[in-house]
Amino acid sequence: MHPRDLSDHVEYQAGRGIEEVARELGRDPSEFVKLASNENMFGPSPLGAEAVRETATDVHHYPTADHADLVARIADEWDVTDDQVWLANGGDGALDYLARATLEPGDDVLVPDPGFSYYGMTARFHHGGVSTYPVERDDGFSLTADAVLDAYDGERVVFLTSPHNPSGGRFTLDAVEEIAEETDEETLVVVDEAYGEFTDAPTAIDLVRTRDGVAGSNPAASRAKRDDVVVLRTFSKAYGLAGLRLGYAVVPEAWADAYRRVNTPFAANLVACRAGLAALEDDEHVERTVETAAWAREYMTEHIDARVFESHGNFVLVEVGDAAAVADALKRRGVIVRDCTSFGLDDCIRITCGTKEETETVVAELNEVLAE
Repeated sequence: MHPRDLSDHVEYQAGRGIEEVARELGRDPSEFVKLASNENMFGPSPLGAEAVRETATDVHHYPTADHADLVARIADEWDVTDDQVWLANGGDGALDYLARATLEPGDDVLVPDPGFSYYGMTARFHHGGVSTYPVERDDGFSLTADAVLDAYDGERVVFLTSPHNPSGGRFTLDAVEEIAEETDEETLVVVDEAYGEFTDAPTAIDLVRTRDGVAGSNPAASRAKRDDVVVLRTFSKAYGLAGLRLGYAVVPEAWADAYRRVNTPFAANLVACRAGLAALEDDEHVERTVETAAWAREYMTEHIDARVFESHGNFVLVEVGDAAAVADALKRRGVIVRDCTSFGLDDCIRITCGTKEETETVVAELNEVLAE
């Protein structure tokens, strides 16, 4: 007995952890700074962490009410209906739900190259095919409607990452709307805004809202919005809850019944739901995180002795020559960054925005490595 043929599936390669690298080099983990996985430089939201501690004695319960409470709070945050929020086990869980809801065997999806490998992975899990559109270095990794539409050939789902990983670029809202308008009626445009808190661009949720004003506004004030755009968000980055795996999709209102048919029961666990609810009230933590990331992007752009691409996320992409060698040299100096070879960029590294001290350290160490 063997599993089905998985030869077309590409393994997701995560950034290496401090403990893993420390064991490899036979050193103490406290000697390292990890700037490889785009995690929050200040750790979890303090309110979220407090909720985790307080929830420990309740984990024998299923999160029925907590799931509903968090969905309602997210809906209020974005001024959408509860039925438009698909809560999931991380953003990748929401991607799986969307694949279940949209893909028939043989349907294709269109994904950015380079880009987040899980878009293609979840399509293949559901017996779909994968096509790509280029995100070109020669254009500074700019993200345009033309690049997507030139590659589009009737795919069932089109994935847009904004801000984009690993480049840090972003789509304008006009570009997202143009792509949705120019693709087929049965094509879904998925806008992944995992790093959305770090950019000042309008969210694509503006294209999904079905009403004006606050919750409970007069139905006569409602305006028709797109039924072919979905937006992904996560608690992993700005809220610092990556280890709890909590994310969601905001979908057209007409999709409510689909969620009930495709979601995994209680996929968002009790601890995650309560931490997410608390973190949504922690404006101070999010503001501090976003402000520090903006400072770090600017500092790295100005002080690294190599090409740094414009970024709107909590990371920068840097052109360094031999990425594997540079990443290895930095690792031995106590700084862990992301070698972007797995993205097809074997001359680039990605550096997460750290605290001011961490950011100054990685810049100094990288410049020394580049000078050798």
